[in-house]
Amino acid sequence: MSYMTDERRMIQQAARDFAMREVLPIANKLDPEQGDIPMELRDQLAEMGYFGIIISEEYGGLGLGAFEYVLITEELARAWMSVASIIARGNGLGGGFTADQRREYLPKMARGEFLGAAALSEPDAGSDLANVSCKATRDGDGWTLNGTKTWCTFADGADFISVLARTKQPSDPRRRHEGISQFLVLKERGKFPPGLTGSPIRKIGYFGWKTWELYFDNLRLPADALLGREREGGGEGKAFYGTVSGLEVARVHTAARAIGLARGGLEDALTYAQRRVAFGQPISNFQAIRFKLADMATQIEAARQLTYFVADEVDSHRRCDKEASMAKLFASEMAERVTSEALQIHGGYGYTKDFPLERYWRDARLTKIFEGTSEIQMRIISDRLLPRVKQ
Repeated sequence: MSYMTDERRMIQQAARDFAMREVLPIANKLDPEQGDIPMELRDQLAEMGYFGIIISEEYGGLGLGAFEYVLITEELARAWMSVASIIARGNGLGGGFTADQRREYLPKMARGEFLGAAALSEPDAGSDLANVSCKATRDGDGWTLNGTKTWCTFADGADFISVLARTKQPSDPRRRHEGISQFLVLKERGKFPPGLTGSPIRKIGYFGWKTWELYFDNLRLPADALLGREREGGGEGKAFYGTVSGLEVARVHTAARAIGLARGGLEDALTYAQRRVAFGQPISNFQAIRFKLADMATQIEAARQLTYFVADEVDSHRRCDKEASMAKLFASEMAERVTSEALQIHGGYGYTKDFPLERYWRDARLTKIFEGTSEIQMRIISDRLLPRVKQ
């Protein structure tokens, strides 16, 4: 089955040209310095419409689907995964808004003027989101937030933070996911509001923006900060369902990021292998290198076709949680293997910061962890394949 149309090829080529012309030189300069994505580049992403790829035209977005989101993401990730990720701060964080909030916020999100960060994980609640302990308590006509969140990327630069917090303790320990709510914390870009402080996490990659541990200390919120009030089956204590319902798009987005990183490794390795001379000839003449490159290209294409299938299923509104986990699992595991092989082809030079390859390698390793670890993906897949036998 061919998923590509002339329009999709044009979208893909435009993203490829933009990524290689505008993003890659900035990534090569700033990533080694651990510098932040410049505002000028964010403005360019907004002009391209990349913060609103899957936001409907009614709200000023491009009104495209998960498939186009995947195409653009792969191209951006091939240059710098952090840039392929920041576009999700517009495309991926509108869930739970009321009709009034959608009219107010979505056009701004599509223009890159209202970007968010997600505060989901905690020191003891990562893969196990049902273990959230950050508390939101009623305080007059509003709410008060207390607790700690971690792994919140872009918390400082965002215009809002979407926070998961517990509003009620579960009566049944087997239903820990109940009693979790989602809140909208509006903030000034570049600052934290009173009652919220943070510490940057010392990461080994994913540079271009900071990832934070956040501390909520009696942060006051208005009553309308509670999200999901107009969602069917949503509202107070029901945010767990809304959070997991968007994971298919999030995971196919991560698969595309992983593919872009692997492609960067392959393309750089192809170029290097033809330039590097050993024993009187380019190392690309040696079968050991040629077979490595052939295997790398095959793995990338296999991951891409699986990801295309899942994106098409999402756009066709068919359930594909198992397949989305498969795509995320396969692509992320593949990306680490392929970028490692690309580093091997570069030899000692691959283990320096003189080539962008080490960035692809470091960032590829992260794709096996965020948006659900590889182990979580295997659990999801196996649970769909096999019934659990009661002891």
